[in-house]
Amino acid sequence: MPQLVFSGKQIPPLEPASLRLESVVWPPGQSPSDALPPNRLLWGDNLAIMSALLPQYEGKIRLIYADPPFFTNRRYRARVGRGEDSRKPETWRLAEGYADRWASLDDYLAFLYPRLVLMHRLLAPNGTFYLHLDWHAAPYARVLLDEIFGPKRLINEIVWVYHGPSPIKRAFNRKHDTILMYAKGDDYMFNVDAVRVPYNPNTVATFRSSPKAGFGKVPDLARGKVPEDWWYFPVVARLHRERTGYPTQKPEALLERIVLASSQEGDWVADFFCGAGTTAVVANRLGRRFLCADATQQAIQTSRLRLMRGQAAFAVEADQQLYRPPQPFPAEWTPAVEDGWVSLPQAALAQAEGWEVGYWTDGVFYSTAQAVRAPRATEPPPARLPWKEKNRTLAVRLTALDGAVWLWQG
Repeated sequence: MPQLVFSGKQIPPLEPASLRLESVVWPPGQSPSDALPPNRLLWGDNLAIMSALLPQYEGKIRLIYADPPFFTNRRYRARVGRGEDSRKPETWRLAEGYADRWASLDDYLAFLYPRLVLMHRLLAPNGTFYLHLDWHAAPYARVLLDEIFGPKRLINEIVWVYHGPSPIKRAFNRKHDTILMYAKGDDYMFNVDAVRVPYNPNTVATFRSSPKAGFGKVPDLARGKVPEDWWYFPVVARLHRERTGYPTQKPEALLERIVLASSQEGDWVADFFCGAGTTAVVANRLGRRFLCADATQQAIQTSRLRLMRGQAAFAVEADQQLYRPPQPFPAEWTPAVEDGWVSLPQAALAQAEGWEVGYWTDGVFYSTAQAVRAPRATEPPPARLPWKEKNRTLAVRLTALDGAVWLWQG
């Protein structure tokens, strides 16, 4: 079997991250308990994160979706301003997103290869792996996955087609990504009926009008058809309702199809390049448990806020080397507490992407009520939240538009 040879191709010694519990989020209506929620959002280099997860999760994850850097040699910024003119990028308020810059293709592949190997180890024997790339690196990644999984484990090469403006003038516009779908074993899950789509109206009319259509076979038109291996979903553009401002955010519809096809309720779903948190949001909505990680604080805070909008229960953990305690509230942000309600002043709300009430114990924030700004909204989040934990000392956490975290303790 052909193998890809490049400088630095090796599996480095495993150095597990020392994970520190940073916060626990219990949505309204769920009482905090001593047991942590199963869902985990993890901040740190995913090679160290996955190494730390191996003792508990090796061979147990039903579905892994990976959306790594694409080898574009670009630096991506996150838009964190509100009410800005989309036609004037020079006026946008920006924060660090992530860097996709490499000294060489060898360096990129040396980064990707050991992570693919660890994801294969974490995948269940009947699990499915989806690797999302584009023309820059997909051909090389397919050779690597053939080595790791075996060439017969390739199930589909999926093409995600989309539209959008392009500055290209000397080639056809590049408007698709490639998603490589591999199974770890023969008994992988594929929920065919969960992903059926309606037939095209023209196809329905043809079948109904001609007895010879479909080579003499009449399909179940009401049941729908299995999608082809090219998918059209709109990108999360500047005015898209799901838009967070985090760069290269993927649409929920894309992940919904993947999660429905290759997992069932209660299964573990993982994404170790989680970015804006789309995989976690979809997995939670569909009743799956999730493990999601990213190396940047901006990604973790973006994912955390989206999960709070979806009323997920989850724990946030950080590599001890990266963890930084929240900053104390400025005096003008001091909350008011009255009759079981906590209110924030406008000075704080104007800076808030979201805020929470809860309690602070042993360096961990336990969130019991949350308020999050609507996506792309210029209006601040709601100003009041209930406080019911009368036997605990109140704490308030605020996540700013730029991802910074602030804490007030009563």
